[in-house]
Amino acid sequence: MAERRAPPSLGIRYEPSVEEMLRGATNREAWKNSDSLSGSRLERAVVDGQRVVVKYVCVDDDWIMRATGDLHCRQLTLLTSGALDRLPAVIDHAIMACAPYTSAQGHRGAALLMRDVADAMVPAGSGPISIKLHRSFLEHMAQLHAAYFGRGAGADAFPLAHHYVFLTPMMAELEATTARTDPVPPAIAIGWKRLEEQHPRQARVLLNLARDPAPLVAWLGSGPTTLVHADWKLGNLGSVPGATILLDWDRCGFGPPLVDLGWYLAVNCDRLPESKEDAIAAYRSALEEAGVDTPAWWDGQLRAALAGAFLQLGWAKNDDAAEFAWWADRLDEALPFL
Repeated sequence: MAERRAPPSLGIRYEPSVEEMLRGATNREAWKNSDSLSGSRLERAVVDGQRVVVKYVCVDDDWIMRATGDLHCRQLTLLTSGALDRLPAVIDHAIMACAPYTSAQGHRGAALLMRDVADAMVPAGSGPISIKLHRSFLEHMAQLHAAYFGRGAGADAFPLAHHYVFLTPMMAELEATTARTDPVPPAIAIGWKRLEEQHPRQARVLLNLARDPAPLVAWLGSGPTTLVHADWKLGNLGSVPGATILLDWDRCGFGPPLVDLGWYLAVNCDRLPESKEDAIAAYRSALEEAGVDTPAWWDGQLRAALAGAFLQLGWAKNDDAAEFAWWADRLDEALPFL
């Protein structure tokens, strides 16, 4: 049965098939981006003289989709729903077109045709990025959140609880029962084991939340919501005049804005050019400048979002005593409310 045509999101062309979307494409070749860790297949090609990247997203290939129960390709639903029509001009998703396909295992997938923006992305490395670039990311994050502030989830949105279950030992155990060779799930299993050995008190708390994130989710859900991208890692970020390139919308949904901020601070910790406290203050200032009042909800949501970010990535912070201690203190601040 043919895929039912959905209304296109602003600026994203919908095609009924991958073949139609790539008609006339030349120089097609498989490609592997070193920062792409989900398992999704990538191609590079040329369309109408323009360099493009094609990304194929399907639960068969993508461990994050499997870990978050994404059996029907939420990203395709997102891109054809009109949900991204309100994106501010400072956010560039780089997606030109999308098309559905059915995998050999019978699962719904999506092919995403994107401009090749490799030259504009944050270069790989271990040193801090510039303060100017970092502050522009925070400012544009705030403007994205302000554009959707107060809006709630649709039926097919990414569930808030799923942000806190896909980087856990339970996920790693499930992936280990398959024949797949994705490197991230085994690394997560090792990280959690070391967390239990080196930081047993924090590990107990985080493991209990990983098994049942409901208290954390309920706390987060008591505040305002907005559109949350959920993966503001530097590997997904680039910069062009006046805008931030923001790739990989697979975990996008509606939720508390500080979920994005917490993840940004946790996943990019090695390359931040200022303290986390200063970054938090800069984001809050940008959000208020964009017209969002924060005093009524800020403190509680910040505690919850930082505890949630530690739940997501604490297993990766075992070897940096100062970094671990900062997040452990944030967890302790949140515990009386959980």
